[in-house]
Amino acid sequence: MALAPAPQQLVQKHIQIGNALVSVEVADTAALREQGLSGHAPLGEESGMLFVFETEGVWGIWMKKMLFPIDIVWADASGTVVTVAFAVEPDSYPHIFYPSAPARYVVELPAGFAAAHGIAEGTRIKI
Repeated sequence: MALAPAPQQLVQKHIQIGNALVSVEVADTAALREQGLSGHAPLGEESGMLFVFETEGVWGIWMKKMLFPIDIVWADASGTVVTVAFAVEPDSYPHIFYPSAPARYVVELPAGFAAAHGIAEGTRIKI
């Protein structure tokens, strides 16, 4: 009988978005990115999830099985924010949100975080 693979563990990391420091869980595999924050407890004030993709692309984000609203921030390979979706609600599923330009990174944050910290197109993220 084959054993089931162990669930992948999320790595914790600190990143800087503009002037804000955020503790993020890193989703850097297809399985972790697909799971995302689905079914996750609400995020703390200074916490989020960082999605890391192998290449830049127009990566879509949905709210499947989400329990709370979030801000979604897309950034290109240089760490420059290309798109922000503010206060996206769980009931928006099955709508998929896309960036306006190719992105390598996506950061999901508590709803209201981006507005409170002035995060907008052109803001820099240090990973």
